[in-house]
Amino acid sequence: MIHRLLDTVWGQATALMYPIKRRRWVDLLVLLAGCAILYGLVVMGRQWTGQHRPMVEIDLSPLALPKYTFFSMMRGLAAYICSLAFTLVYAFWAAKDRRAEKLLIPLLDILQSIPVLGFMPGLVLALVAMFPHSNLGLELAAVVMIFTGQAWNMTFSLYHSLKSVPQDMQESATVYGFSWWQRFKWVELPYGTTGLVWNSMMSMAGGWFFLMITEAFKLGDKDFRLPGLGSYMSVAVEQGNVPAMVYAILAMVIMIVFLDQVLWRPVVVWAQRFRVEETSQAEAPRSWLLKLIRRSRLIRWLEARRAHLVRGVYPPMPLPAGRPERRMSPRLRGGRWVANVALAVLAALSVLSAFKLFGFLHTIPAMRWWDLLKAGGLTLSRVLISTLIGTLWAVPAGLAIGLSPRLSKILQPVVQVAASFPAPMLFPVVIAALATFGVGLNYGCILLMLLGTQWYILFNVIAGAMAIPGDLREAATSFRLSRWQRMKALYLPAIFPYLVTGWVTAAGGAWNASIVAEYAEIKGQVLSTWGLGSTVSAAAYHKDLPMLAAGVILMSTLVVVFNRLVWKPCYKLASTRYSLTK
Repeated sequence: MIHRLLDTVWGQATALMYPIKRRRWVDLLVLLAGCAILYGLVVMGRQWTGQHRPMVEIDLSPLALPKYTFFSMMRGLAAYICSLAFTLVYAFWAAKDRRAEKLLIPLLDILQSIPVLGFMPGLVLALVAMFPHSNLGLELAAVVMIFTGQAWNMTFSLYHSLKSVPQDMQESATVYGFSWWQRFKWVELPYGTTGLVWNSMMSMAGGWFFLMITEAFKLGDKDFRLPGLGSYMSVAVEQGNVPAMVYAILAMVIMIVFLDQVLWRPVVVWAQRFRVEETSQAEAPRSWLLKLIRRSRLIRWLEARRAHLVRGVYPPMPLPAGRPERRMSPRLRGGRWVANVALAVLAALSVLSAFKLFGFLHTIPAMRWWDLLKAGGLTLSRVLISTLIGTLWAVPAGLAIGLSPRLSKILQPVVQVAASFPAPMLFPVVIAALATFGVGLNYGCILLMLLGTQWYILFNVIAGAMAIPGDLREAATSFRLSRWQRMKALYLPAIFPYLVTGWVTAAGGAWNASIVAEYAEIKGQVLSTWGLGSTVSAAAYHKDLPMLAAGVILMSTLVVVFNRLVWKPCYKLASTRYSLTK
């Protein structure tokens, strides 16, 4: 008996030791990566909790770039985590509560349209006052500013996905008696994962767009700069230091490629399991990092332990034997009560803020409002032109990338780098090129706005193309439809819901980009053209707070009115006539 037991133990040990010897370098890499992340978090913690200094000196040496790049990357990732949590809660609430939807969606339009400079002065001053002896307040302000460039696009995407879940999936969840959490976890969230992943990549790119503003913010004679890649580039542009600008661009490209390979490519591969179709892809996307992680015995052991603990805490629930109970559970009633209270508080805060702003803006004469309205109409025309130009090239390019796994594998890193690169870093080069061809900022600002907004359309089209079921594409091949017939009968109707989301977020991004496209400062020289964006930037630069508030409110009003009159009918058309689930 003892010999038999010893033979069994030795056999198990031999079976375990052989793969460990063969794969121990993978586990060693995992351990080293974990130690590097832990060390980076410690360094970041020291920066966040360090003593606040009234003046920060930015070192333009290339040796300082790795630390600055890491700081910027961690701020972006922290903002993305906050954006993802906000998206899951806000989108679910708006999609499931019809009363809340009437307030939450217009409020989301307003939040999307408020430029960064509208949030930043008050938020920075408030958080710095809350933490006067450390950098925590300033760091939190930077994270929140990056958050405002990420959250709205993701929330619109998930909201639309939750409103477009196929009816047969909803009926299956009802038959099996799923609770609201089970329905969200196993049906609705998986259905919206593809669009959420691609919009997450675009949202991360949108957060980098205002990196120079968030990390190099100045309000009058007060300096609120933070050490990071954006402040490094801002100082290099101010001093006209071309080598430092080149170093910053290279560091930004390296950081974007790193995030694409380490974060987004594995997530895109993982998201393929949630595709809604009956046929498999001819060539599925792959990730070298995901393959490496799956070979790690350490990761597999940790995953097994996690699954064991989860099963111990949450045992599997038996399926109902009969018809599902239709009475509302006490937990669901409690959730409804909390949602109603939160909605009432949100409405009260909105009304109170409106009264406060009305009292704050009464000093502005009527003629100034008329000038603001004309400036807003001019900026609106530039927003629509930039959105149209972006649509003309992003639709065919997005279809080509989304329908071909091979092109997606090759071009996804390229698109990610191009979309994530902060366009304001390129503004000096673009403005100089436009001046060479005799194009002023009046028309050139459209190109500057396009640099930051066209990617919203491209990423949504790619997500829509990847979500087209393979059986429909095979049916188009079987019927021998021409390229134009496929475009008209299948591709454009299938991507139209995603395209509408891209239009809404691209237009909102264009409004936000107008504050840096219509008003640029290069080598101490201010270049501006008349418009609402330049009015907001000039008011922030001169600390004209009433005019700043008036410009922000007018911009928000124009966005909401346009969304109600144009984008809402497009959403209704997308969910009724052009939905694959109807």
